[in-house]
Amino acid sequence: MIVGIPKEVKDNEFRVALTPEGARELTEAGHRVLVQDGAGEGSSIPQGRFERAGAQIVPSAQAVWAEADMILKVKEPVAQEFDLLREGQTVFTYLHLAASRDLTQVLIDRKVAAVAYETVQKPSGSLPLLAPMSEIAGRMAPHVAARLLEKGYGGRGILMGGVSGVRPAKVLVLGAGMAGSNAAWIAVGMEAEIVVVDKDLDKLRFIDQIHKGRIMTLMSDRLTLEQRVREADVVVGSVLVPGARAPKLVTEDMVASMRPGSVIVDIAIDQGGCVETSRMTTHSDPTYLEHGVVHYCVGNMPGAVPNTSTYALTNVTLPYAMAIASEGLENAVRADPALALGVNVYVGEVTNPRVAEAHGLRSTPLAEVLGGLG
Repeated sequence: MIVGIPKEVKDNEFRVALTPEGARELTEAGHRVLVQDGAGEGSSIPQGRFERAGAQIVPSAQAVWAEADMILKVKEPVAQEFDLLREGQTVFTYLHLAASRDLTQVLIDRKVAAVAYETVQKPSGSLPLLAPMSEIAGRMAPHVAARLLEKGYGGRGILMGGVSGVRPAKVLVLGAGMAGSNAAWIAVGMEAEIVVVDKDLDKLRFIDQIHKGRIMTLMSDRLTLEQRVREADVVVGSVLVPGARAPKLVTEDMVASMRPGSVIVDIAIDQGGCVETSRMTTHSDPTYLEHGVVHYCVGNMPGAVPNTSTYALTNVTLPYAMAIASEGLENAVRADPALALGVNVYVGEVTNPRVAEAHGLRSTPLAEVLGGLG
């Protein structure tokens, strides 16, 4: 199979979808790997390393998209890439289709096989291809919040960990999954006062056991959220429903109740955000004020640390990419139910029910499209 790696074009997105190590594995398995000229520069990966790994360097995105059977990307195709999509091609990337009707419709119209990293799901419920980026975004969130709390960035002028005799920042983390637990972990290391809320008691119990009471855990309900959001200096939104839009847990009234200069970091923004006042921002223009509260809603947070992110991503995507390349998508999803859940759109049909529900579209089970999975 011909596997294409175009350069990412989203604002300040410096990651690349494959490392030279990953390219070598694919070429050794007999596949051709096309890498767009300069695709790895943003991740501090010299082009020569791809060439030595057996990849072929091509001059333009158009050349990659035109020849490749499967496109590996980091972020979803944007408007300038829509015309490059073609029927029968497989696109394997973070898609977050529930938050984008336009992209969903383009994938349907062009009969692209769209496989989303974020909905590949194992029987245990874990999301193996989302986990490393959630981990990175979670670990970045307290660092981002600490900077934004500084007066020069519009914050209240609070040091995250406080000092002797002065209280630290109060950090509220919404969601105890991969992103939320990592955000809490780093924030407690910065000596902030942490509260994590979730509806899953097992997740909260795990945090309690690991951190031995250093992090307060609370069951999520409306009254608890109203009280804790009002008191917080920082709110980290990290709530995820796989494939669906994030629930709006924090209402505009709750945001308005926060003290001026408080900070919201909405990690869930690529799925629509879990704060009512959140709207997508970029690394080049990352924040805005709403009700006097600093909002940071960058949809590709891990793109700020592209070298780490690129290696972490390839570690988990490569086995699935190898399976698709070696067996073909249909055979690969028949053999692996986790990968089958990653298929969001196939031959003009939406196969992910949560994506369909988000846009009022009809959902067709993948098994029906493929004539039965077995």
